Amino acid sequence: MAILAKVKTFAAATAMLAVTASGAYAAQCGNTAGGFEAWKAQFAQGAAANGIGGGALDALAGTKYASKTIYADRNQKSFKLSLDQFMAKRGGKTIAAKGKTLKRQNAALFQSLEARYGVPAGPLIAIWGMETGFGSFMGNQHTLSAVATLAYDCRRSEYFTEQLYAALKLIQSGTLAPNAIGAAHGEIGQTQFLPVNVLKFGADGDGNGRIDMVRSKADALASTANFLRGHGWQAGGGYQPGQANFAALQGWNAASVYQQAIAIIGAEIDAN
Repeated sequence: MAILAKVKTFAAATAMLAVTASGAYAAQCGNTAGGFEAWKAQFAQGAAANGIGGGALDALAGTKYASKTIYADRNQKSFKLSLDQFMAKRGGKTIAAKGKTLKRQNAALFQSLEARYGVPAGPLIAIWGMETGFGSFMGNQHTLSAVATLAYDCRRSEYFTEQLYAALKLIQSGTLAPNAIGAAHGEIGQTQFLPVNVLKFGADGDGNGRIDMVRSKADALASTANFLRGHGWQAGGGYQPGQANFAALQGWNAASVYQQAIAIIGAEIDAN
């Protein structure tokens, strides 16, 4: 899956995020696969009325109801674990150990990211490791099908409708391949950005004028640092619970155990 675009494309595309299907084109959500095809047709009318072009609409038409995404959405049990259980299940010690090595191996990159965004290596590496095992596994689900299914599903339809518009905009601009593969909820790349966040916070970390969240660790990490800064990160501030930057980690993931794990792993990495 390629996430490639001129940087200016991302800035221009953020204007699309305010657009939602409404009025005569409002699509009715559903909780089974039965209504998905009719919903897609109705949604496509609204998307076309709001400036989404043919290629992106063709991609939407080709999506399938993602039952594995629905299963994953209903069974996020790891977030109900205690902190110790969560750290053990996610391999916190292994992430920290490998993270220290990666910090040394990529010292210039992490120094440049901290200078640019104010975010030290620790939390960036912790997120990278927690999300995809440092890029080793970025998902196996059809991205647009996953996002479309969740936009159709009544549980969080409004939230994922915005994500679907963003994904269609990324496809329309050539940034996201119609057949892109990612995580179960439509997350993209080495640090698992949802489509809206690719548009808002995607950053060129390797200086080649393009943003590739999949193939470029520098782009993925720069985008992550940009996300944290966009959620209030203050250069030089601490990021443990109760400190200035912990709120930015809360912006990354709503689960308390996930937030604490990032803080713990990040601190261990930054101590070396």
